[in-house]
Amino acid sequence: MRVTIADVARQAGVSKTTVSRVLNSGAEVEAGTAARVHEVIAGLGYVPSSGAVGLARGSSRVIGMLTPSLTWPWMGEVLQGVADTVERAGYGLLLFTCDRSADSIGRFTAQVSARAFDGLLVVAPEGTLVTLSALHRRGLPVVLIDDRGHRPGFPSVAITNRAGGASAARHLRALGRSRPLVIAGRREFGCVRERLEGFGEVLRPECVVAGEFTEDTGRTGVERALAEGRAFDCVFAHNDLIAAGALAALRAAGRTVPDDVAVVGFDDIPMARHTEPPLTTVRQPMRRMGETAAGLLLAALAGEVIPSEPVVLPTELVVRRSAPTA
Repeated sequence: MRVTIADVARQAGVSKTTVSRVLNSGAEVEAGTAARVHEVIAGLGYVPSSGAVGLARGSSRVIGMLTPSLTWPWMGEVLQGVADTVERAGYGLLLFTCDRSADSIGRFTAQVSARAFDGLLVVAPEGTLVTLSALHRRGLPVVLIDDRGHRPGFPSVAITNRAGGASAARHLRALGRSRPLVIAGRREFGCVRERLEGFGEVLRPECVVAGEFTEDTGRTGVERALAEGRAFDCVFAHNDLIAAGALAALRAAGRTVPDDVAVVGFDDIPMARHTEPPLTTVRQPMRRMGETAAGLLLAALAGEVIPSEPVVLPTELVVRRSAPTA
């Protein structure tokens, strides 16, 4: 059940206008009263809507965005798509970062109660979906960017991970490659399972190594396969950082790319054009993901009904010299 500003006012023994003034930095509210209102807000888990804040000064015209880290390789493109879209609509953007710790998540939820933004865009930090779902149920409009195979129960933007994996496999098969090494992310992510399934529907992997989405995982994955005597003539890496690590390990082992081993990545981050050789990869439409998610949230704020099922954007194979067309 959604907690309303009226519930806060009733329990605090003040008017709704007083609660709204407290939400707007406590202007013209006695300090003891403001402290009592904040205590009730925290106790009830109240999330202020733009309408509640509007009792004092109208809609905030601000959208919040929560991300796990600004260092993710594709985060800049997603953020640019978001910023362009919300700014065209006359909204500001308030950015939060949050790691996976309970303290960090707690600080963010406290900020939600204290700040006046109209809706939230999220690239979900690990372990926060339960919290985000609770915020959504309490009335905060939320849109998830890159659902990683989760189905959060509120609007989200996804990509065709399964089709992307299949396109990588079809390309490698067309090159005459038949013994793939797959270096994946962690299998608890739905996107990892979907990419594996799509690839396996076309080309059966000789070996699958799972790890983090890092260059180190790519290096150690290739080193492990070589140490175990695995015979592979191609690598499908679940992101471009893994692929870059794989390229480095193959070079160190004296294997040439693409003659001995063809390599395909996933994402098409800017680095993919500058590896040696330049990387064939499955492109995620990163800027479009941000634009689409922001558009969904703006539509919800305008009173439109938007789907709870993911909006799915297509991936695209980009061919470069690490696995060139024959």
